[in-house]
Amino acid sequence: MDDLVIIDDAEVEEIRSALETDDLPSAVGRIKEYLDQQDRVELNIAVTGESGSGKSTFINAFRGIGDEEKDSAKTGVVETTKEPTAYSHSKYQNVKLWDLPGIGTPNFKADEYLKQVQFQRYDFFIINAADRFREYHAQLAAEIVIMNKTFYFVRSKIDANIYAEQRKKTFNKEKTLEAIRADCIKGLEEIGLSNPSVFLISSFDLALYDFNRLEETMERELPQHKRHVLMLALPNITLEINERKKKSLHSNIWKLALLSAGVAALPIPILNATASISVDVTILVLELRRYYKAFGLDPESLERLSERSGRSVDELKSRLKSPLSKEISRDVVINLLKSSTGFALEAAAEYWLGLIPIVGSLASGSLSFATVYYMLHKCLNELAEDAKNVLMVALETPV
Repeated sequence: MDDLVIIDDAEVEEIRSALETDDLPSAVGRIKEYLDQQDRVELNIAVTGESGSGKSTFINAFRGIGDEEKDSAKTGVVETTKEPTAYSHSKYQNVKLWDLPGIGTPNFKADEYLKQVQFQRYDFFIINAADRFREYHAQLAAEIVIMNKTFYFVRSKIDANIYAEQRKKTFNKEKTLEAIRADCIKGLEEIGLSNPSVFLISSFDLALYDFNRLEETMERELPQHKRHVLMLALPNITLEINERKKKSLHSNIWKLALLSAGVAALPIPILNATASISVDVTILVLELRRYYKAFGLDPESLERLSERSGRSVDELKSRLKSPLSKEISRDVVINLLKSSTGFALEAAAEYWLGLIPIVGSLASGSLSFATVYYMLHKCLNELAEDAKNVLMVALETPV
């Protein structure tokens, strides 16, 4: 259970103080503030490379928007970025992708470039190249390492290479991709880098090629609190990403259930049964809305998926089976609680007995714990399944 995120004593004490001094609405507001704090964890991703290497297109694709939409990063065959420019994620304003000025000019100096773009504010760097990686790519990577930062080599515009090779009678997609990857690695080794990793990407369709491998590597190498933010922000474009999002969101259920149990166990007069339920409903509504957004089940995301896939919005919506697929409100959640209370009671002993060493004195909050845990677990599975079914339809080729 080492990988579970558990609410600590200081967080419980803060909520206790709020409930001792405030009325219930204020206390619920404090709980909302606690739940929202993970949305304030910033993730800053720097994207650099030569002019015309596809930096801006990659940024837009990662943010889940097209090149010509409002607030998209400017694209073009010539360098359009003179200063580092931040583009916030369309759903998560705390996630920013930075379009950095192009590298590779005759007077390029990697150390001066990093100081110019204020290297310290980025969590990691994406180094783009549209063909071979050159000496200045290696120089930049070496300086990034000196600055104690992480970088990833991305070979972009792979779709163009595949299209060109398809004309050959001997075309083999996997062999072509392996040849491109081997050529990139060989080029980097020749200019001084040992054991470089290269990710082949098409920004016009991130679901293809190495994007999953790139995402897994970034996730693995980020600090834990940043890892969760990255998973939420990733475009929901593959079944693998859908499953990893589900896993990441599930790891937070224990924390929320313990929060509910901790509040219910506090010996404070205002926390009668009705008040405790109100707190649980608030927790459930806020977290279920987070699931809805992370899986791309909101109307805006479905509209964009429809445009990319050629499937109608109605066809995509027809695959949504969860009662939460249309609306997540207090009334909807209360009705779900009424219909699920029996199941939660039956599950309480199993959940709680397994957690006694962790929760200790919170035993009086067992019902709240079991209810919140059961509801979040059940609804997460349903919404993840809806997202999977929608994605499977979108990935099919329209007749």
